[in-house]
Amino acid sequence: MTTSRITADVAALRASADQGLARPVAARVTELEALRRGIRTRRRDLQRALAADLGKSATESSVTEIGPVLAEIQTAVKNLRSWTRPERFSPGTLLAPSRGSIVREPLGTALIIAPWNYPVNLTLSPLVAAIAGGNTVLLKPSELAPATSRVIRSLIEEHLDPAWVRVVEGAVEETTHLLAERFDIIFYTGNASVGRIVARAAAEHLTPTVLELGGKSPVFVDEGTDLAIAARRIVWGKFTNAGQTCVAPDYLMATPATLEALVPELREAVREMYGRNPMRSADYGRIVSERHFDRLRSLVDDDLAVVGGTAGADRRQRYLAPTILAGASWDHPVMAEEIFGPILPLLPVEGPAEAIARINAGEKPLTAYVFSPSHEVEERFAEQTSSGSLALGLTLAHLGTTAMPFGGVGESGHGAYHGKAGFEAFTHAKPIVRKPLRPDTLRTIYPPYRAPRRRILGRLFR
Repeated sequence: MTTSRITADVAALRASADQGLARPVAARVTELEALRRGIRTRRRDLQRALAADLGKSATESSVTEIGPVLAEIQTAVKNLRSWTRPERFSPGTLLAPSRGSIVREPLGTALIIAPWNYPVNLTLSPLVAAIAGGNTVLLKPSELAPATSRVIRSLIEEHLDPAWVRVVEGAVEETTHLLAERFDIIFYTGNASVGRIVARAAAEHLTPTVLELGGKSPVFVDEGTDLAIAARRIVWGKFTNAGQTCVAPDYLMATPATLEALVPELREAVREMYGRNPMRSADYGRIVSERHFDRLRSLVDDDLAVVGGTAGADRRQRYLAPTILAGASWDHPVMAEEIFGPILPLLPVEGPAEAIARINAGEKPLTAYVFSPSHEVEERFAEQTSSGSLALGLTLAHLGTTAMPFGGVGESGHGAYHGKAGFEAFTHAKPIVRKPLRPDTLRTIYPPYRAPRRRILGRLFR
C-alpha cells in the first residue's frame, strides 16, 4: 500500500471522527452488531486461516480467538449505555452551589497494530473497545499471519462502514508510514523492542499509547500442592498455541523435591492432551515461521529435555514438540529472553522467598502464576512482587474474562483493556463543572484580600 493511500485513509477516518459519526451510542451498537454478524458469517474462513497460519484446530480457534471477541462484543453491547452515562460528583464547598459530572468522550481516530500469535483475538478485541469508545479505527493486522490478515480485511470491508473502520495490510514499510501519521491513540500488541519504536513515534505527536507487551512470566509451585492438577493447568497454559502466548508460563520454579515429583505429572499431562506423538495431534499448533522455529530450536538442550526435545522436530512443518527442560541454570540461554514457544525450563529454588527474589531480580512480567495450598504464600507473592496480573491456581484462563482489566506494568507494557477497561482505554474522562452566575459566591476569593476576606479564606483553607 502506498504512502498516499495510507495518508488518505487516515484523513478519511479523521474527517469521520471530526464529524461525530462514531459518537452516537446507538451507532456504536449498530457497528458492533455488524462486526458480530461478520465474525459469525466468516467463522469457518477464520478457522481455516488460523489453521494455515498457526496450525490451530477449529476448537482452539473458537476457545482462544473467536469466542473471546464475541464475548467482548456481547459485554460492550449490553453495558455501553451505562458506561457512557455521566458520572455525577460534587465540586466541593468552595464552588457551592455547583454540580459536576464526568463524561467519557471518544479520543478520535485510533491506530491498532496487532500481533501474529492470536491474530483474530488480538486484532478484533481492541477494535471492539475502540468502537465502543466511539472512535474511528485504522487496523494493521500482522503480516506474519497472512491468511488471517486477508480474511480480517475482507470481513471488515464486507460488514463495517469504511467511514468508521479501515484496514492496512503490509509489513515494516507500511507500519513505518502509519507511525508517521498523527493518531489520537495507538494500541500496540507485540514485543518490547518494537514497543519502544511505537512509543518513540507516538511521542512526536504526543499521542497516548496502550502497549501490550510480554516478558518472562514465572510459575512457582509450592510444596503440598496437588501436583497432578497443577501439572495439567500448567501444561495447558504453556503449550496452547504451541507456547506462542504472551502470558504463557515462561519458566517454572519449585524446590528440588517438588520438581522431582512434578516431572512425571507434567509428562503425563502432555501425553493426556497431545498423545504420545504430539505431531499427530489435531490440537497441537505449529510455530509461526521457519525463522521463529530456528530461534526456538537453538534454545533446546536435548541433554536437559525430560519431555520432548528436538527429536522429531520438523522445520518444514514448523513443528517443535512440547519440551520440558530439567536442570537448566539461571544463566542458560533459554533464560536470556522471553521464550515464546513450547519450551518450559524447570528451575530449583529453596522456597517462596527465593522465588520472589528471582522474580524481582528481573523485569516486571506480564503475569505471574502461583500454585500453593497456603494463603500466606499467595499473599506474599501478591504483596512482594509486581506483575501485570497475578493468577493463583490457574494459568492463561484468566484472560478470558471481560470483567478483569488486562495489561502490563513496566517492561511488560502499560494501559489495560477487556470489557469496561477497554472502553476506558479508548476514551477520555472529561470533567464538566456547572455553576450558576447568581449568587456570585466566587466573589469571596477575588482580591483585594482585606482582613474580613482573609479570615473567611483562612477558615476555608485551614
